[in-house]
Amino acid sequence: MALNMLLHSKLRSWLTIVGIVIGVGAVVGIISLGDAMEASVQSRLADMDLSSITITPGYSRAQSRIPGHGSNDWGGNPTIDAKLTDRDVDALGGIEGIVYAAGEISGREGVSYAGENATLSISGVDPQVWKYMKSLEVESGRLLEPADKYVAVIGSGVASKIYKKNIGVNQVITINGKSVRVVGILKEEGGFEDRQIYMPIDAAVNLITDAEKGVFDSIQVKAQNVEVVDTVATTIEKKLIISRHIVNENDRDFSVIALKAMAQSVTTMLSSMTLFLGAIAAVSLIVGAVGIANTMFTSVLEKTKEIGTMKAIGAKNRDILMIFVFNSAMVGFVGGIFGVILGVLISALFPMIGMTVTSGEGGAIPSVSPGLMIFGLALAVLIGVISGAVPAYRASKMKPVDALRYE
Repeated sequence: MALNMLLHSKLRSWLTIVGIVIGVGAVVGIISLGDAMEASVQSRLADMDLSSITITPGYSRAQSRIPGHGSNDWGGNPTIDAKLTDRDVDALGGIEGIVYAAGEISGREGVSYAGENATLSISGVDPQVWKYMKSLEVESGRLLEPADKYVAVIGSGVASKIYKKNIGVNQVITINGKSVRVVGILKEEGGFEDRQIYMPIDAAVNLITDAEKGVFDSIQVKAQNVEVVDTVATTIEKKLIISRHIVNENDRDFSVIALKAMAQSVTTMLSSMTLFLGAIAAVSLIVGAVGIANTMFTSVLEKTKEIGTMKAIGAKNRDILMIFVFNSAMVGFVGGIFGVILGVLISALFPMIGMTVTSGEGGAIPSVSPGLMIFGLALAVLIGVISGAVPAYRASKMKPVDALRYE
C-alpha cells in the first residue's frame, strides 16, 4: 500500500524527492572533498619528520593567545635586532630529548648557469648533522659531508626546470660570482625543497648577502621521537628565556615552532571546515524534509476515507502508522539513491575541471567511499521517516466514523 501511494502520486512525489536528491548530493560531494583534503594532508604529513622543532628570531604577542602556545607557535613578526647566535645553540646542550641542534642561514641570491641567471633560495646548513635532521634522498650524487666547502646539493627543480640546460652532478654553478660545484641532486618532493640549494654554512655565509658568521636565521632541532616533542619544545622555551635574559613576555624575541603541533592544527582546521561546509549543505536537506512532511500531510488528507475503511474492517493504529511511515521512508530511500549518484558525479567533476586538492605526488582526487554512500542513503531514509512521523501518527489516530464521512 505504501508503494502504491508512492507510484500513484508521481509528480508530487518526484518534486519532493528532488529536494532530497539535491541535499544528499551536496552533503556527499562536500564530505568526499573534505575527506580527500584530509587524506592529502595526512599523506604529506607521513613524509614529514614530525620530531623536528624550529627556533626563529622574533615573536608576536598574538602567539600568546594561541592555545598551548610555545610548542604550538606558528612564528611571529620579527622583533627589531632579534638574532639567534652560537650562544643559543650552546644553551640547548644538555636538554633531555634533543638528538641534534644546529643553526641555519638562508637567503635569495643570483645563481648563474650556462649563461642564464636566476634568483634562487640558498640555505647554509651544518653538513655534520644536516643529513640526519632532514628526510631527504638524492636522485644522483651524494649529500653534504663535513669536509665540504664550496659545493652544493640542489633540488630537482633547480636541476631540470630553472635553466634551459639541465644541471648534472659535478657541474659548476656561480653564486654571487663564486664557483660552486654540484655534488648531489635531490629526489623530487613536490615541495619547496625542489627549488632549494643547500650548502655548508661556512661557505654560504660568504655568499649570502648580510649573513654573519655565528648568527643564524633559524636553529633546527631534532627530538628523539614525536612523543617528546611537546616536552622538548617547552624546555627549549624555558632555557632560551633564561639564557637570553628575558624578564617578561613583552621582551621575548624568539619563537619555538613544532612541526607536530602545526600538523595537528592543520588537521583540526580541515576537519572543522569539512563539518562547516557539510552543515551548510545540510540546509537543503531540511528543505527536503519539509517537502516530505508537506507531501505526507496531503497524502493523509487524500486517503482519509481509505483510512476509515481500513479501520472499519479491523486495521489497528499501528498498521495505519506503518503504512505512512513506510511511504515517507520510500520517498527518502529513492531520493537517497539518486542523491548518492549526484554526489558521485559532483566528486567526478573536480578532476574534470583540473582540480585536485593539492598538487604534486601528494595530490588527492575526491572520491566517494562505500561508507559515505551508505551514510548518504541512511541519512535520506532517516529524514524521510522523521518527516513522515507526525502525519503518520495523525493518520493512525483518526476515528473510523469521522474518516468515513470525510468529504
